[in-house]
Amino acid sequence: MKHNLTLSLILSVFFFHSTPAAVADEFTQDDIDVWQAEYMAVVQKGRDLFTDPTLGNSENGVVCAQCHPNGANTHPETYPKFQKQIGRVIGLWEMVNWCLRNPLEAEPIDAASPDMTAIIAYMAHERRGVALEPGKH
Repeated sequence: MKHNLTLSLILSVFFFHSTPAAVADEFTQDDIDVWQAEYMAVVQKGRDLFTDPTLGNSENGVVCAQCHPNGANTHPETYPKFQKQIGRVIGLWEMVNWCLRNPLEAEPIDAASPDMTAIIAYMAHERRGVALEPGKH
């Protein structure tokens, strides 16, 4: 039994040291520039949606920016958190959909849709630099 344990240890050390270390993907400044431009295009789409009266009920004319100019008071850095209007801990996409259904009188957006990604990207971008504080009120 002692022999098996010693052999196992030797083999473990051998395989650990002979396995190549994982290397992160390398990327160039051009890569970063492309990715930043893609990100900013999504942020701009989110801003456009925030001010688009067709996102909601066109009869009431309410847009996200009326309550949240420049993404104000959305606090994406605090999600997930307990949300009083819904009565449980939710993700930010669920709060976006609550606002769409209620003040905007619109249909909810799928959580995985490009529009939801854009709306959340815009809100997060407006709050960049603010520390993450999930659960904070």
